[in-house]
Amino acid sequence: MAATASTRRQFLSLLGLSAVAVSCGTTAGAASGKGQTKTLRYQGWAGQVTLPELAEDLGYLEDVRLEWVGNTISGPQDIQSAATGQVDFGGAFNGAVVKLAANKAPVKAVISYYGSDRYAYNGFYVLEDSPIRSAGDLIGKKIGMNTLGGHSEAMLDLHLRRGGLSRAEIGEAEPLVVPPVNTEQTLRQGQIDVAVLSGILRDKALAAGGIRPLFTDYELLGAFSAGTYVMTDRFLRRNPDTTRTFVTAVGRAIEWSRSTPREEVVARMTAIVRKRGRNEDTAPLKYWRSYGVATEAGLITGEELQLWIDWLADRGDIRKGQVTLPDLYTNEFNGAKKSSSTAKGGS
Repeated sequence: MAATASTRRQFLSLLGLSAVAVSCGTTAGAASGKGQTKTLRYQGWAGQVTLPELAEDLGYLEDVRLEWVGNTISGPQDIQSAATGQVDFGGAFNGAVVKLAANKAPVKAVISYYGSDRYAYNGFYVLEDSPIRSAGDLIGKKIGMNTLGGHSEAMLDLHLRRGGLSRAEIGEAEPLVVPPVNTEQTLRQGQIDVAVLSGILRDKALAAGGIRPLFTDYELLGAFSAGTYVMTDRFLRRNPDTTRTFVTAVGRAIEWSRSTPREEVVARMTAIVRKRGRNEDTAPLKYWRSYGVATEAGLITGEELQLWIDWLADRGDIRKGQVTLPDLYTNEFNGAKKSSSTAKGGS
């Protein structure tokens, strides 16, 4: 019981650890004076091709280049690294972005980069013969996910609340961190009761059979942009042209992935992974279907952030009015959008 309570106290609190560091952090990669950096440090995801990586391969980054510093399995960790200057941009679930801003981190969301639709979604899966059928059945069960304080834990909370569980009962569910590449195997071996699977790893697991879904985030909320890339205010001030090149390139890559035949996108991704030589398995890439971004070129409307501002305030994780939309995001650097008339709020 104590271990479970401790786990729940970590919910969306990982970001608070960086608040002090952020207040005096620097962006080591930014050039001083008039010169703007042309190198963007970032973290990748094993076996996957991120939108900036795709944009670079397509030539959209022009004279800006990416510098891979390692991989992550955690959005909250990624944006902490951006906030403290260890990387130049990071991406996470929008609830984690809001939480980071609430902890006084001087960051802004600049473009949506992933979301949920009928192809790209996070699903909560159990073994075919599992007795788990409803929200109430999750009390006391172990749910494996990529990180705490991110997208999956938020969706679990929404599902349990909609299932009528009390706050105390919700606290009895036990989210656990399991690396995405190991989640399917961990479920099949009975080490966890529920596995959160998404994208190519989800479809690969479904193709193998023997599992069934409890619910998905697409069922909970419909199609929505779920996460944004953030940069520090300091980086934006010092490197506006580089930022514009980067954000516009990511927006163009989103639209390229939508308009290009899936087989061609998969082939391109496979080539990218092979070229970078990190000893990664390319087989799951054949299951890719969508990045799930809900808006044109990743434009941020504000609604996808306001949803989590309200949710966090309702939970008591932030105070009402602690985070406001105009300070949280900007579409200023997104040159890939065809019309700014769709923007709501922000810069």
